[in-house]
Amino acid sequence: MTAGDDVALPRGYALNEYRIESTLGVGGFGLTYLATDSNLDLKVAIKEYLPGELALRGDDHSVSPKSEETTESFKWGLSRFMDESRTLASFRHPNIVRVMRFFQANQTAYMVMEFVAGQPLSEWTRTRQPLGERTVLAIAGPLLDGLDLIHRAGFIHRDIKPGNIFMRDDGSPVLLDFGSARMSGQENALTAIVSAGYAPLEQYHTHGRQGPWSDLYAFGGVLYWLVTGTKPVDAAARVREDALPPAVQIGDHARYSQNLLTAIDWALSPNEEQRPQSVAAFRQALVPSQDTVIVYEKPQDAPTQRISMPAAVELDHEAVKRIEAELARHIGPIAAVITKAAAKKAVTLAALAETVAKEIEDDKERSAFLRKFSGDKSTPTGSPSGPAGTRPPQAPTKASRFDPQTLSVAEAALAKYIGVVAKVVVKRAAAKARDLRELYLLIADEIEDQAERKAFIRKSLSVSGRE
Repeated sequence: MTAGDDVALPRGYALNEYRIESTLGVGGFGLTYLATDSNLDLKVAIKEYLPGELALRGDDHSVSPKSEETTESFKWGLSRFMDESRTLASFRHPNIVRVMRFFQANQTAYMVMEFVAGQPLSEWTRTRQPLGERTVLAIAGPLLDGLDLIHRAGFIHRDIKPGNIFMRDDGSPVLLDFGSARMSGQENALTAIVSAGYAPLEQYHTHGRQGPWSDLYAFGGVLYWLVTGTKPVDAAARVREDALPPAVQIGDHARYSQNLLTAIDWALSPNEEQRPQSVAAFRQALVPSQDTVIVYEKPQDAPTQRISMPAAVELDHEAVKRIEAELARHIGPIAAVITKAAAKKAVTLAALAETVAKEIEDDKERSAFLRKFSGDKSTPTGSPSGPAGTRPPQAPTKASRFDPQTLSVAEAALAKYIGVVAKVVVKRAAAKARDLRELYLLIADEIEDQAERKAFIRKSLSVSGRE
């Protein structure tokens, strides 16, 4: 027999307090069932360890190795399955699949998980391509939050790919399948796990230096697939001659920002030392923090003033829900995630509507959407205001006061800490800094390690002092 529907537990089968309802999926290492918790009257998903190449199901529903030759491999896989269960059971995050319980029965093991209603990411995107940048970031942000929790706990996932990301019906993403997860820093204990196109080169052999940067390569591969529509070239095929077209070259610049495309290419660097080393560094490259100071010009007889903008303003909740509901008519349940993210930065309802309207592909529908919500330009209480209670206009972007050579030196210095994204960071900082000293202080904020940041600042201050 092979692991498939013909060896699945029958409908109605009682597995402790769980009643099997149907088979949800069949994979190389086992089966996943939809079941009902008879105590709680709750739908759950149950994963059963039954590797088709190694084991078979007996008449009494028990699972056993096919032969003496497969016994050792079967037991190793069973241990790995239990490790996955323990790993997941220790995490509590809305974007990581939650394990409610795990146990052994029928001479094999079972993992009881929350039942997630929705679709795999690969299916969810089929009717939504091409995705807008806000949709991509609305997917990436929560997953990065969950991945950061995993890394901080000392684990690496090692198998991030579209097939292991699920989209709930409300549009929120969930990271699944921790069967390959292991403690970070134990290189000798790490088996070679390869999902073609998404696994970095260090995962092609058992002694590769694996860490958070390995997961970020795979995550960058998922984003590359989302924005280009194509899976990345296998890492092993990039060694002699890198045939992977950079996202910054083939990405749609009318749809995606330079920040996003550059960050994807950074994560997909073949050399693990040249990638982002943490989720925080990668997240900052994806969505650089916005300056919280607005500069505007008063009349000629008054000096330029600087107004601090609050980190967030409070918009009318019911009005935001109306915008969300209308947006959902055009783009589906993901509207909730996109509207929530945009509302954190918008200072009027009209500004919020203008931001989220970019996700509506049809020009006529987008115009109708904007007309419907363009009437409310009021500024919420506590938001910035200029003279006579009016919000000051945004000043036009000024040209950089620094020459190319000065910026090149700053980029090279910062790149030692954060990689190729330093070019983007320095460019943004140069548009804000008043002098060389301020430029270096701004870009120093991108260095995560506190000791390294202080050393960088000390060095930069000595440089700026000689200017």
